[in-house]
Amino acid sequence: MPDSVAPPGWPDHVRPPGAPDWDRTAVAYLFDCCPADFRGYAVLRHHPLVLAQFAEQFVEGQCRAVQEGLATVRTTLRGQVRPDVVDTAAEIWLEQGAALMRTRRAVGLIGEALRGRTFLARL
Repeated sequence: MPDSVAPPGWPDHVRPPGAPDWDRTAVAYLFDCCPADFRGYAVLRHHPLVLAQFAEQFVEGQCRAVQEGLATVRTTLRGQVRPDVVDTAAEIWLEQGAALMRTRRAVGLIGEALRGRTFLARL
């Protein structure tokens, strides 16, 4: 097997696909992206691909929630708190949205690797 390659967007603390124990580190990362009680389900602990699908859906739901929060923050808080507080709240939604976009990409890449996709080094 060629050297293991982590594609752009791969999480830093997950070993590259194909490296020894890479799937163990991938599972730990996926669980960190999900609610804590997901760890209590044997099927998720024993079937990384099932866990990846759950994580993908959960993160996608968080992305939709951030979009909705950002879309409504100014209208729902206007007149309830100071304008600078509303601006700060909107900035937080933007920061969280950016972080979730990175997480969504990372979770998707892990899912692809678990499904057998091989990532090659680019020259």
